[in-house]
Amino acid sequence: MLFDIHRAWGYSAIVANFLAGLYTLGAWRWPSWRTRFLWWPTIIAESMMMIQVLLGVLLVSAQHYEPPRFHMFYGFVAFITVGLLYSYRYVWKARGWMELAYGLGGLFIMGLGIRAVLQVV
Repeated sequence: MLFDIHRAWGYSAIVANFLAGLYTLGAWRWPSWRTRFLWWPTIIAESMMMIQVLLGVLLVSAQHYEPPRFHMFYGFVAFITVGLLYSYRYVWKARGWMELAYGLGGLFIMGLGIRAVLQVV
């Protein structure tokens, strides 16, 4: 059951990061998109990926699941990417690159999720 939740949540997190990345890149390109709700999709999408990593850790530790090679690597890189994006936000904000960085970061996290899924299939 936890495996099925992990799988379904993974696809949802991939789609959420794709949509949030595109929206944030659009806000970088078109300043009129920069509303007070700009960061909500990014917060939700990155939180979904953090929950996905937590579900994976629970699956391995509680149910002794053996993931395929490199599957966990992509999950940990996604986890670290969210932390790096958050830690450098003031640098990018000062240069006017915050929307660009989070947009590309969302697409990168989406790509990591796709690579992780391809390891299982």
